[in-house]
Formats: sequence, structure tokens, C-alpha cells
Amino acid sequence: MAPKKPRTTTRNPDLVRGIGKYSRSQMYHKRGIWAIKAKNGGVLPRHDPKPKPEAPAQKPPKFYPADDVKKPLVNKHKPKPAKLRASITPGTVLILLAGRFKGKRVVFLKQLPSGLLLVTGPFKINGVPLRRVNQSYVIGTSTKVDISGVNVDKFDDKYFAKEAKKKKTKGEGEFFEAEKEVGLTVLF
Repeated sequence: MAPKKPRTTTRNPDLVRGIGKYSRSQMYHKRGIWAIKAKNGGVLPRHDPKPKPEAPAQKPPKFYPADDVKKPLVNKHKPKPAKLRASITPGTVLILLAGRFKGKRVVFLKQLPSGLLLVTGPFKINGVPLRRVNQSYVIGTSTKVDISGVNVDKFDDKYFAKEAKKKKTKGEGEFFEAEKEVGLTVLF
């Protein structure tokens, strides 16, 4: 059996379903609307509509995905160039600790905007070209070289950037021509 609903008492009981005992004008007086109007200059008071909560920009999906959708993390970190060690000054001879030229002594020229060190052999003396090196891979020595006459203004990180190679894609015709050439060499 369904639970009983609590009965609400109304001021206008139903005679028959949908037809009340009192007319509309009788209910007007019974509810006291005439008094409310008299208080407000003959007009029912109007309330400002409640502001609707802002609707979300996009309706949420009806179903959620079965697998977790991974969101990329936002990286707000802007890298700052590393602080140059006090023992490394322009003209200092450094010893490389890693890489192709490990164990070689090089001359420090300047620190690049990326934080890397610009060093050189010089190439004619020990074969180390102009290179960028992280300062954690060098040891500073007490030996200094005078580099006041060297102009290193044109060298920056863009100078060392490699050009992007374009992938050469063969067209359909070139592909079949190459295949024919290979086939001919095999047959004969």
C-alpha cells in the first residue's frame, strides 16, 4: 500500500475535483489581497526577479568517459639562466668533464642568455671548436687568458640552432619508377 500523503488544508475546499466552494472574487476578499493593494497605493507589490545563477559555458556531458581523460599540466615556470659561478670569468681556462672533448682545457668567452657557457679551444690549438657547455660539466682553473680583443657579440643561442630538415616525400610516380629500376637490376 502506498504511503498516505499528508492532507493540506486549503481556504477553498473542493466541491468536486477542480471546482472550489468559493468563487474567485470571494477568494480575493478571503485572502486579503484588497488590504495588500490598499497598503501599496492600489497596486500589488512587484518583487525584482531573483538573478539566475550563471549557466556554465558548456553543458556537462550526460555520461562520463570510462577511462580517465588526462589533462596536460600547465607549466607556469619560466626558466631563468643559471647564476654564473664566481670562479668562472671571461678568459678563465676551464676543464671539460663530459662529452666528446672531456679532459680538454678550453677558454670561457661568455655566458649565453640560456645560461650555457660559450667556450672555445681555440680550435687551432687543441681542436675544440666554439661550443656551448653547461657549467656543471666544467671545472674552473686559476689560469686566465686575455680575451679583450675577442668580439663575441654575434654568438647567441640562435647561432647554434640547427635548421629543421624537410622530409622528402616521394610521389606515387617516383615510387613506382624507383621500384621498376630495382626490379630491372634484379632480373638481369
